[in-house]
Amino acid sequence: MAEKGLRVLEVDKTFFGKLTNTITKLLIPTRVGINGMLINIKRNNLLKAFYSANNDEKTVEDPAKKEVYEKKYEEAYASYLEAIDKYVMDSIYKKVKNDAATNFEKEALSKYYEVVHLKETQYLEYKYRKQKYLLELDYETVTYMNKEKMLQKYKKFYVQKMDVFYKAILKNYSVQLADNVHTKQAKEDLYTKIFNTLEEYIMQILPIKKEVDEESYNEVAQDNDNFNVFLAGKLDEIDIIEKKMILLGISRKLFTHSLPLIAAEQCYIKLLKETREILAGNYGEAKTKHAYNMLIKLIEDYNVKLLSTKVYWDKPAKRDEYKKFWDEYNNINKIEDQQEKQKQKEILFIKNDLKALNQNEEKYKDIIKFHKNKLVELGAMKQIKLTKNKYNTLIKKKIAS
Repeated sequence: MAEKGLRVLEVDKTFFGKLTNTITKLLIPTRVGINGMLINIKRNNLLKAFYSANNDEKTVEDPAKKEVYEKKYEEAYASYLEAIDKYVMDSIYKKVKNDAATNFEKEALSKYYEVVHLKETQYLEYKYRKQKYLLELDYETVTYMNKEKMLQKYKKFYVQKMDVFYKAILKNYSVQLADNVHTKQAKEDLYTKIFNTLEEYIMQILPIKKEVDEESYNEVAQDNDNFNVFLAGKLDEIDIIEKKMILLGISRKLFTHSLPLIAAEQCYIKLLKETREILAGNYGEAKTKHAYNMLIKLIEDYNVKLLSTKVYWDKPAKRDEYKKFWDEYNNINKIEDQQEKQKQKEILFIKNDLKALNQNEEKYKDIIKFHKNKLVELGAMKQIKLTKNKYNTLIKKKIAS
């Protein structure tokens, strides 16, 4: 009897539990409707404040008026985000809880909690990713409404804010990358986050930017076309490296300050290491050739798109060494014969790479051997054939030293 008295019935199995659950499901559409109307009002207020704050004709003559417009815009933006946040918690959460949500709503809530989870460990990233998430959610709504005039007005605001968020997120990763306390795995995770964030921007924001700011888009149009080649089909590890190289190239134009030179340089060095490892991995002829061509592309990209823009060098000797490389590179570019030009570039790049690898000869002995064989093949180095006596003499000298 005591056990029966203490037994707790499952609420959903009781009459009143089922009734309550049914009523909640019936009320959800009403709550969604209320939240939807509230967001529409807040969104309209936001766009009005946004265009007022960004209308130079109204504000340039009167700084005080400009400050008023900007304050109204900030307040409208905060109120708008609160309305979307409330919609997630009041409507989507309840629909998921009551098993009345669509797959889109379930995924939206899952992403929401992924972002919120960052709050305890990465507050800055959380701060920007939450705003980014909420805007992405409402952008889907505005697109679904299919009101062209509203959508075009919203896109300009959306792209401007997204630029701010992506720059802030990349800047945060760059600062973390400069911190030497990270473990090897933590650094690897940071590299992955940087490349994923760049790819996300190219995939999701750049197409919209093309519509609202064509002049800015044109700066990276060719790079974007090169990137799009890698969106179809299955990619091998060398293709993935090339795709990342293109992303870094785009970042040098769109995120110069957010992903500063020192962080971008670390990313390039990582890709160079990965490519060298593949090249020294004793794979088949086709893969080795693919990896070699990738290394040549990377060395050129690294030197032309990054090092050529480097102003501050830790060591003046390194700067002088690069200046010699740059002068030789420019002289090679004057060669009219394309095959000869490519050959001379390869020789220059391999010799330059050997200088870096010789700093740690034992670690990179396989790739050093590959490079030297390639220089022999290109006619830039002679292969010395040792007789047995000369070989023994060299071995004895090495042992004696």
